[in-house]
Amino acid sequence: MNKLTASNISKTYQSGDHQTEVLSNISFSISEGDSIGIIGYSGSGKTTLLQILAGLEMPDQGNIYFNDINLSSNNAKNFNSMRGNLFGYAYQFHYLLDDLTVFENCNLVFKIANDKKVDENSKQIIQILDELGIAALQDKYPYMLSGGERQRVAIARAVVHEPKFVLMDEPTGNLDHENAEVIQNLTIKLAQNHNIGIVVATHDLNYAAKLDKVFRIENGDLKLA
Repeated sequence: MNKLTASNISKTYQSGDHQTEVLSNISFSISEGDSIGIIGYSGSGKTTLLQILAGLEMPDQGNIYFNDINLSSNNAKNFNSMRGNLFGYAYQFHYLLDDLTVFENCNLVFKIANDKKVDENSKQIIQILDELGIAALQDKYPYMLSGGERQRVAIARAVVHEPKFVLMDEPTGNLDHENAEVIQNLTIKLAQNHNIGIVVATHDLNYAAKLDKVFRIENGDLKLA
């Protein structure tokens, strides 16, 4: 079973003469099919940790491993070559392209990867949209959708290429309670159906309670909640 491991990750930000250590020797691992929640107050380092896991930001110290492969060993090169297959990323502010349809937003993942299996990719997109209950919206544009529907599209885009792990940054942060519940349950079910490991940074303790394991970041430390 594939595993993603963060080993002794530290990160400090400098602002003028002031230094803030947001992550201090953090270590944990997640296997495919597992789900982990990261909770903590705003500014505690949740987003920074996700960015480091995905190779979008480098730690000051420590390494990220995929199984026995040290993704951090050659600076960003290894990450860049493997990131597309390993990770999907869903943001709080979905970042959909308004001039592309729902289908086209999802297909963008394959275009960026220069994946030309058009028929196979189209079937995969429709399947994921169907699992998220939005297949009927595939020809709509983001501005035509509700907030909950846009977030489902963002999640579809994150998982459509069947990554090993999906990193979610406050995926229910802008949603009302009812839509948040729907997104929570759909993401967990989707991850289970496709054997995807998910790491969710969230303020929503109800969401976190549904996940396999929950960690809290506080004063740079990561501890089981």
